[in-house]
Parts: sequence; C-alpha cells; structure tokens
Amino acid sequence: MFTTTADVCGWLADRRAANEYWVKEVPLEKMDGWRIRPGGDIAHRTGRFYTVTGLEVTGADRPVGAWQQPIIDQPEIGVLGILVKRFNGVPHCLLQAKMEPGNVNMLELSPTVQATKSNYTRAHGGKSVPYLDYFLAPRGGTVLFDALQSEQGAWFLAKRNRNMIVEATGDVPVLPDFCWVSFEQVGELLRIDNMMNMDTRTVLSGAAVLRQASDDEDERPRHSVADLLSWFTEAKARSSMTRRRIPLSAVSEWDYENGTITHRDERHFTVLGLEVRASNREVSGWSQPMIAPRGQGVVAFLGKRVQGTTHLLIQARTEAGAFDTVEMAPTVQCLPDNYKDLPDQPPFLRDVLSAPASRIRFDSVHSEEGGRFFHAQNRYMFVELPQDEPEPDLPENFVWMTPRQLMGFVRYGNHLNVEARSLVACLGLSADSPSHEERSVA
Repeated sequence: MFTTTADVCGWLADRRAANEYWVKEVPLEKMDGWRIRPGGDIAHRTGRFYTVTGLEVTGADRPVGAWQQPIIDQPEIGVLGILVKRFNGVPHCLLQAKMEPGNVNMLELSPTVQATKSNYTRAHGGKSVPYLDYFLAPRGGTVLFDALQSEQGAWFLAKRNRNMIVEATGDVPVLPDFCWVSFEQVGELLRIDNMMNMDTRTVLSGAAVLRQASDDEDERPRHSVADLLSWFTEAKARSSMTRRRIPLSAVSEWDYENGTITHRDERHFTVLGLEVRASNREVSGWSQPMIAPRGQGVVAFLGKRVQGTTHLLIQARTEAGAFDTVEMAPTVQCLPDNYKDLPDQPPFLRDVLSAPASRIRFDSVHSEEGGRFFHAQNRYMFVELPQDEPEPDLPENFVWMTPRQLMGFVRYGNHLNVEARSLVACLGLSADSPSHEERSVA
C-alpha cells in the first residue's frame, strides 16, 4: 500500500525497470503464429484469440452512412476483474503493472485480472493467470459488480467482456507486479495521462456506481429513468444500420502494401503487425496484428446545471461493431482528423475544443486497449456550458441526464459504450467530479 499517489507512480517506474520489454513492427505476413487466409483475413494458427476481417456497413446514422473497413472479430468473452479489500475500513483495489504492446508508456495500471478466454484457458501454452479463481465460479469473496460490457465499436465486432468487482475477506497474497491502491488514490491517478489502462477504467465505472449516495432527495433530474429508457429504446428502434462480414481483401478503399493495411486517404487507422518480448507475461514472446488509429481522439461530456442539478449531454450513438448497434455515448466522440475536409463536423465538437480553461472540469489523455490498439489515445474531457447562455438545440439522438442516472445504466450491459464508461470512472471517482456533492465514499 502507498501513502501518496507519487508513491504509486514510483512503484510503476520500478516495475518497468525490473522487467524487459521490446516491441518491433513487422510486416503482417511475417508474424509468427499468424496466417493470412484465402480472402485475406488474418487469423491465429490455433483458430483462437481473434481475427482481422472485413465489415460492410450501410444505413448508418452518421455523416457518412455507408462504408467498408477492417475490423477485429474476437467472439470470446474475457474477464476484467478488480479485487477489493478493506484495510482499516478503507477499500483498496488490487491493480497490476501490466505490459501491453500498444501502450504508449508500455506499462499501465491494469485490473487484477485482464484475460481473454484463450489466455486464461492457456491456449498460448504459457503461465496461468493469477487471481483468476476470485472471478470464476465457484469463487471466494463477495461480488459487488458483474456485467457484460461492450468494447470499442469502431474497431471490434460485437466484442464484450465480463466486468467484475469482487470484495475479498481473507488474506490475499500480493505478487511482485501487483499493488493495493485506495479509491482516493485511484481518483487522483485517473487525472494523470496514460496511467490507468482502459480495462481498469471500464471496471471502475462499476465502482463509481457503488460509490453513489443512496439518498437522492436533493436531485432534480429533467427526465425520469423511464423517459430515458424510452428515448434510448426509440433510438435503437429507429436505427436502420445493417452490417455484414466480408473478406478482408474485398474491403474497398483499403490497400495492403508494405506489410500493412491502410486507408487510401490516410484516414481512420492502419492495421500493422508487431513482434513482442516481455519478461513478465504469460509467454515471453509473441506476434500479433494491431489497429493503429491516425491521430488523437476527443471524448467529452458537455454539462450544465439545470434546476440546481448537474446534467450531462448524452448521445445515442451508432457504431459499426457495437453489439446492439446503438449505445449511450459521450456528447463528443471522434477522431477530429477524420473530419478535416468534410462539410459536417460532429455536433458540439467546436463547443468542446473552443472551451476556455475555466470551464474545463476534467482533461486527461488516456490510452485505449493496449492489447489490440497501438498508441490509441483519446483526450477525455468534461466541459461545463455557460450558465448565462441558452441551452443548445438538441438533435433527436441527444438527451440530458444526471450523473447519477447515467451511472445507474452502467449496471446493465450494452447501455453505455466503453468511452462513456471511461468518463464515468474519471468523473465518478474524482474528488471534484460533477456529482461529488451527490455521492458518498464506498
């Protein structure tokens, strides 16, 4: 356990120095253990882990309504679990210093368990996953949070993982790459760039739910939960998007050259190959394909106090790979570079990017899934709208809801997308979050 957040950062630096990590880009056709199937799909020789394939999308409610793209198909449901234990009455999370080849800083704080089914069933022939028994039945401890949650719908096809928080009561041995961190320290660490990995953030969104106060008499939401669910259901029913898998070699406007797959206009992302060495992973070396986005993304909530209660502006967003096609998403979620030459910009993007520092309540850069995405970073923000200005006109797929209402939807799978859940974790666990006055400490 640590006294200060600086101690946590120092420990992470020590773990980085204690192990050896090496990542090198290689041509897709040269990756060890992977093969290119007839039709161009990239698959592991065992048939496990994941496949890079093609997807055709039509009828999407987006600035561009139809397109084709490469996408990761990973149908296995993995486990993302955080073990919690109280020390002198104060709850702490057991986090690990985990190397992922796509991480900007190589090492980030990960959940206690972060494992695909192929990993924890040891399809790689390597070491077992520590602490897994706490999260698979029959298990010890008390389950505090358990939900199937989606992942990045722009790059994954219907990908879901089981997000869990389990409280342990007995002694828990702490392995060298693991540490106990208090929730207060977690809130501080979420304000440091590229410190908490995506898997930790999505699980922590469940902890934000647990930390809400039970007494909500002072909250005056504009819409009831029933009205919000009706708005969300209507958005899903209104969606006419269709999608179908196609061979990777048949994807239009994408080219396979020099060992990578790139968009002809140099937009969106690149599919590349990596060779990896890590001294403290289940296996010490492997190769894998990854998606490398072009440019840094922006993920932001706009907020405004209505009748004395903070409200967040939420959109019902269509994603090509989302399990249920439509999910609740932040006000703004995009790669701005993709829209540089287009006549239409995403709604409210200018409001976020032009906001003065005095109205920015949260602003940190975080990495996305470092096990599948190479140097994928988003700028996560919470921006307050001026109180003396009229509310903006809202498109039909946007609605105001309170932080408490949004956090309540985290309990149910396929409601909030992973970007929204990351922001929920950042805001719900920060000491000066928009709902701080409305919640209690776990």
